[in-house]
Amino acid sequence: MTDSDAIARDQAHGLLKQFDCLIPGAAPSSEQRSQLRKALHIVAQHSDYQMLGVCADSQPEGWAALQQYAIALGYAPQPPAVSLEGPVYLKFNPRSSCCYADTYPGEHRGVLVSCQSADPEDINHLYGHLPLDLFAED
Repeated sequence: MTDSDAIARDQAHGLLKQFDCLIPGAAPSSEQRSQLRKALHIVAQHSDYQMLGVCADSQPEGWAALQQYAIALGYAPQPPAVSLEGPVYLKFNPRSSCCYADTYPGEHRGVLVSCQSADPEDINHLYGHLPLDLFAED
């Protein structure tokens, strides 16, 4: 990895870490959304794969967010086998292409991206809660 790659990776990591365990407030601006998308792609390039978790007010809202993030990261998730009412947590594992769904009593809303890497020099970190609509059409 070049020095400039390491700097870009470290900057992307720092930007995404700002969302760790935060309850989302005001929606990010278009420019901030663009920076977050770029940062997520950079950290994804420095990990072997990414698991996704979504906390949403409804299963359709959560599924839309999960699909958008998964597609942006190069995955094709299968919908969960159950249909739930009310707030939900969806988890997607790209290794199995399975999507797990359960009710979610918590107050957080957003997407968790867990970067997984066998190489300790690469990214192994959980980011989020990132905006549900980060990859929605602007």
